Amino acid sequence: MNKKMLAEEIIRISGTDPKKCMKCGKCSGSCPAYDDMEYHPHQFVSMIINGNVDPLMVSESVYSCLTCFACAERCPRGVEPAKLIEAVRLFKLREKGKNRMSAEDVSAFCDADMPQQAIVSAFRKYAK
Repeated sequence: MNKKMLAEEIIRISGTDPKKCMKCGKCSGSCPAYDDMEYHPHQFVSMIINGNVDPLMVSESVYSCLTCFACAERCPRGVEPAKLIEAVRLFKLREKGKNRMSAEDVSAFCDADMPQQAIVSAFRKYAK
């Protein structure tokens, strides 16, 4: 898949329009995971707009995002960087053999306080 098609697929999966971004940086300024990310929310949006998706596909930043949507709350234009980051994460998961974890690894992260829904969701996500 070429870069343009990959960027378009990520945009389609996310359901958001990154071209509305006016590069104000409010999304990154409100991100609680900012210090742990190689690429910050505003950079994700910019890279996807420019079709520079390859670095995102190998970046650990997609796993640093907390998907808390603080970035979406602060965006004056309604761009939702967390949805784009999640779309990259999902695209990576959908590539055969590219899962970050296997379903067998999930139980190591479970404890008595974890909601059942989170456990089932993790098994569903990593069992593909």
